[in-house]
Amino acid sequence: MILIGQYDSPFVRRIAVTLQLYGVEYEHRPWSAVGDAERIAAVNPLIRVPTLITDDGTVFTDSGTIAQILDHEAGPDAFLSRAWPEQGDVLRLTAFAAGVAEKGVALIYEGAFHEGAKPFWRARMEQQVQDTLALLEQERAGRTTPWLFGEQLSHADIIIGTVLCFVREALPGRFDLTTLPALRQHSDSCEALPAFSNAYQPFVLGKPKD
Repeated sequence: MILIGQYDSPFVRRIAVTLQLYGVEYEHRPWSAVGDAERIAAVNPLIRVPTLITDDGTVFTDSGTIAQILDHEAGPDAFLSRAWPEQGDVLRLTAFAAGVAEKGVALIYEGAFHEGAKPFWRARMEQQVQDTLALLEQERAGRTTPWLFGEQLSHADIIIGTVLCFVREALPGRFDLTTLPALRQHSDSCEALPAFSNAYQPFVLGKPKD
């Protein structure tokens, strides 16, 4: 398999961690959706990361979709998902964490590429991020197991871990993370895993090529 995208994206990193936890070998092409747009467009017209190319040449995009594909490929060993109805809760928390990442990316692009960005819109997105982090903090603090759904990682654990790192490094000082002790501990637990450390890249804002 081929994974396209840089590890400073919480969505790309999520898939890299999933691939490693499932023991899937892959080639990593660290292309930026901004700086390497033409190369990505050649395989994915949305110019979106992560992009995953399977061994038979099929191209997938969207981290949630790719995670489901990898669960399917793992079959009975797909330990990152859960049986229903618990899986509904996994998807619920995963969606909230993904929303934080989406708003965080929008804040970065708003400041870097949009002239005349409206302060009220930026303030609204910041509030959405802070309030959703508070929701996730409450969820994590209310669980006593090593991970959100027991002794093993879930997809929700992974994306919450990658999102916390992204918010901390890509938006330094924008959000008060001291109010999120349970999420910070969760992030530390994630970062201690080899699958996370092997898929880490400090955040760097990509620039369009002239």
